[in-house]
Amino acid sequence: MLIRAYGHSTTDEGITMDEEAFNLSLRKFLKHFGVTAQREVEKAVYAALKSGKLQGTETLKARAKLEIAGLETDAFVEGDITLA
Repeated sequence: MLIRAYGHSTTDEGITMDEEAFNLSLRKFLKHFGVTAQREVEKAVYAALKSGKLQGTETLKARAKLEIAGLETDAFVEGDITLA
């Protein structure tokens, strides 16, 4: 069980965490990931368009995996990127 009070979370085992610091740090990471991933996808798409590998009308299947050192995670995000 998780008990939340004044920005801190405490488990039944008495382990506490500063939930506000955690959330801010997580949001910062996700924002950085989003900006970086978008930039990399854009570069790859423009290069593929320039080389003729893509025509500009495709819908691309995308998949991202979340890995966090020291934690067992099995999170994937999948979606389509439509060019036209």
